[in-house]
Amino acid sequence: MLNIALPKGRLGDKVYTLFKSLGYDCEAMEKDDRRLVLTDENSNISYLLVKPSDVAIYVEHGAADVGVVGKDVLLEGENDVYELLDLDFGKCRMAEAAPVGFHEDIQRPLCVATKYPNIAKKFYAGLSREIEVIKLNGSIELAPLLQLSDVIVDIVETGTTLKQNDLEVTREIVPVSARFIANKASMKFKDQQIKELTQKLAEEIQRRRTQK
Repeated sequence: MLNIALPKGRLGDKVYTLFKSLGYDCEAMEKDDRRLVLTDENSNISYLLVKPSDVAIYVEHGAADVGVVGKDVLLEGENDVYELLDLDFGKCRMAEAAPVGFHEDIQRPLCVATKYPNIAKKFYAGLSREIEVIKLNGSIELAPLLQLSDVIVDIVETGTTLKQNDLEVTREIVPVSARFIANKASMKFKDQQIKELTQKLAEEIQRRRTQK
């Protein structure tokens, strides 16, 4: 049985739709089923439904063989897994944003509010910029408005929330999308199953790209 960790919510629904298009069908996934482990006996696959930020942890520690996770989660968690494929959806970007008209004082540390302290620290270290990080879990845009921070580092999709709060992107950090990952031990012991699924996913993604 190949154990696949799927993120709960909108991203997970997209991933399951992708798998279903390849013939990996699980009837229980489309019902109001509250179980967290759903099995597709025909395809010899089980789906583990977990919090998006936990997918890479389940895969890293072998509770799941493979999984789908955002690149932002991988970069922040620095999980010891194989990144097999960019699934080409869930696209957004990690960026620095600041109040419109903000002027940075390079004579003092930059105060950064973020849910992603590891990503922020690496990014600014690459710029040789001294920073002070304030870790927040939500409503990041509020921090510079209340002068809790100078800037924020966060996921930006459309930029609408930034505009509505008089913020703007000031530095691009890294593009983000959904990634297909695998446990390192599983790549040895379930090599054939994982390679077959990866190949099918790659072909389907390429087919969709050519149709755009």
